[in-house]
Amino acid sequence: MGMQQALSADPSSLNGLKYQASKSGDDGKAALKQAAKQFEALFMREVIKSMREATMKSGILEGQGSSLGNDLLDQQFAVQMSGLPGGLSGAIERQLSQQITDQGGKAGDAGDAVKAPSAKMSEAPWVSGGSTVSRASGNSRQAGFVNQHSQAAEAVSRDSGIPASYMIGQAGHETGWGKSEIRHADGAPSFNLFGIKATGGWKGKVAEVRTTEYSNGTPHKTTAKFRAYDSYEDAFRDYAKLISKSPRYDQVMDQLDSVQGFTTGLQKAGYATDPRYAAKLSQAINTTLSLQRSSL
Repeated sequence: MGMQQALSADPSSLNGLKYQASKSGDDGKAALKQAAKQFEALFMREVIKSMREATMKSGILEGQGSSLGNDLLDQQFAVQMSGLPGGLSGAIERQLSQQITDQGGKAGDAGDAVKAPSAKMSEAPWVSGGSTVSRASGNSRQAGFVNQHSQAAEAVSRDSGIPASYMIGQAGHETGWGKSEIRHADGAPSFNLFGIKATGGWKGKVAEVRTTEYSNGTPHKTTAKFRAYDSYEDAFRDYAKLISKSPRYDQVMDQLDSVQGFTTGLQKAGYATDPRYAAKLSQAINTTLSLQRSSL
């Protein structure tokens, strides 16, 4: 079985192309093109699988053997449909190339750009090549973010009572699901997932960055100082302490059984200046809840 065929059955095979795709020259271009083809093969396989599952089964000839045969056939179809002129792989290749260029061509960064998609029927490639790739990449990033921070959020949730999904969703919204985390001037992580500023009696480390604030509903850029921590769990604990101990957020703690109540309470308490903060945060929390349910 060739590499492309192997990948259509094993998404983890993409890892072998991470380093090569980030290199310059002909080798890097060839690896990037191959990664795009394999990405498309994975995507097409999931689309075919979804279409097959959506059809009504007779029950007469269905069984373990026929399911295996269908799966192998789906793999072959996916491989044959990938890499065609004007297909999805061209759009994927352009996007991966741009991401690697934007990230300085580092092998570690390229890995994020070459992750396997989680395809759904609503994300079929005939909708729009560019938007399909962006949506699949976004879903992968969100799922990775939720998985990365679940353990720390659950530990803090047990102590504070704030649902882990609420905290992860808010951290995802504040950081663009990990894409825009607050960093020190030298690029080191601040581990600040919640955009908490270094005001009042904060005596810990500080990260100073440019950010967007809203004044009377109008956005403007400003420089602000944010709290910095030694770990992500420290960030979750500081956030939970802020929300559960400050009288300012008493009404928020009374709304832990409602996503809308929780997010609206945060906005009313002045957690953020964005006038649409509650709506955006509700969407992020609901996304987290959906990802958590799908992983059970």
